[in-house]
Amino acid sequence: MKEKKKTHNTIWYFATRTLFCMTVLLALSASGYGEMEFEHVMSVGTTGDGPAQFGYIEDFAFDIQGRLLVTDATHAWVQVFDKTSGEYITRFGGKGDEDSQLDKPEGIAVAPDGRIFVADYNTGYVKIYDKDYKWLQTFSDYGSEPGENIKSEFCDIYEGKFYMPEAGNHRVSVWDLQGNFLFLWGKLGTADGELNNPEAAKVNSKGEFTVSDLKNDRIQVFTADGKFLRKWGETGSEPGQMKAPAGVGIDKDDNVYIAEIGNDRVQVFDTNGKLLCYWGTKGDKDGQFGNLHGLIVDKATGWVYVADTANDRYQVFKPKK
Repeated sequence: MKEKKKTHNTIWYFATRTLFCMTVLLALSASGYGEMEFEHVMSVGTTGDGPAQFGYIEDFAFDIQGRLLVTDATHAWVQVFDKTSGEYITRFGGKGDEDSQLDKPEGIAVAPDGRIFVADYNTGYVKIYDKDYKWLQTFSDYGSEPGENIKSEFCDIYEGKFYMPEAGNHRVSVWDLQGNFLFLWGKLGTADGELNNPEAAKVNSKGEFTVSDLKNDRIQVFTADGKFLRKWGETGSEPGQMKAPAGVGIDKDDNVYIAEIGNDRVQVFDTNGKLLCYWGTKGDKDGQFGNLHGLIVDKATGWVYVADTANDRYQVFKPKK
């Protein structure tokens, strides 16, 4: 975080408990401050290839029934859980060459009609399943031409369009919900609007897309048609700084939750990039993380689901009253 003028004092309140969300109070005349706290609810998953086991959790979505969908890149399953209890329900996909199977699923998004879009990192395919997890259609392919993709990542759907960041092509590509390519934005670089391995592109209530610009250690925000709006973040481990931001979640107030691979923590910002809170350290206990990836916020409850990838589990947190 850039140093403020000397007359602007920054006061940090650090919680002594591991699971207390450290609140940042910014005593600046031009802006107020926010206070948020979260507590651990549960951890779900163990190492393995069976039900409710994982090899490499990537990202999340909620299906039309309100169930939590979790992609596992290693075993190529999309697993389905009760979002409140963590109970395993079913899974679909699995590694193989059949239409319904996957190779390395990472990004996942759900359309208003219940169709589930799964982006496959290795093959370039995007596969569509119905609300009952049956394969319907495959579109896109591996490559750099418009409509193709390389290293597809954490996607989203907005106003009849499927938005997918590509770490390999350093851009965001957009299709309609029938799989017809529409347009793209972004290229490799460090200037405003340029990207280096974008990991997630998630939409807020205003139709703005928050993109985690992983190798530039920053967040960029775009309009739905790719116009650059704003950015925040710089390389480092201090509050507000970042190392390899990956998963992005948006809550009902459009606050932005970022999972950092390099700092083993979750940071929360308002829509303009003001830091609200953060939590997490490296480890395998509740509230600790390793190699974080995807993140999703349930807008109805405020619960936060975090891919604790190195520990082969996802962790769930809820706001403290």
